[in-house]
Amino acid sequence: MKLLYSIGWNLSRALFRFYFGWRVQGAENVPLTGPLILASNHASFLDPPLVGSALPREINYMARDTLFRFPVIGWILREVNAVPVDREGGGAAGLKTILDRLLKGNGIILFPEGTRSRDGELQKARSGVGLTVIKSDAPVVPVRVFGTFEAFSRHHKIPRPGKRVAVKFGRPIDFTVLRAEAKSCSKPRLKEIYQEVADQVMANIARLEIS
Repeated sequence: MKLLYSIGWNLSRALFRFYFGWRVQGAENVPLTGPLILASNHASFLDPPLVGSALPREINYMARDTLFRFPVIGWILREVNAVPVDREGGGAAGLKTILDRLLKGNGIILFPEGTRSRDGELQKARSGVGLTVIKSDAPVVPVRVFGTFEAFSRHHKIPRPGKRVAVKFGRPIDFTVLRAEAKSCSKPRLKEIYQEVADQVMANIARLEIS
């Protein structure tokens, strides 16, 4: 790991262990090398570091492109593998950067819902994650975080101690058939495939439970 990433990784693990009493399950389902898409539900700003610090490999994250305009913040974001994307989390430039990083064998975390949940419940997946999955050959691992909404939702100004959090990694989802169909299907069908993939990802996330 790069130095700054390693520092953040270790600090995050300490925070989640001692401040939130975290639990991690299913990490053995995640490939330790090669391209990887982690598809997680999203309820809190805690979600990216929670998912990333649970794994012994570097992960790439998405961050609003406007943040990179500030020299110091921009440098820090690049050092922790942040990918600049527009406010809606899409755009051709952001997609190209994500695909480039996957082609280089990196792992990246995506949030199919597109934004943080307002009530802690799972939301409908947007088709953007389906486009990314179809355009790549990377394994797709569903991830579900628990307790982060209660610990630090959009309604809280600071994290709340004593609220336990957890993260569970599922088994990789097989999209071989849909990826093959997408190579030669019509444009209307291709759009359907993007949403179908997104819905399958979200369904797999919903099935994950902490045991």
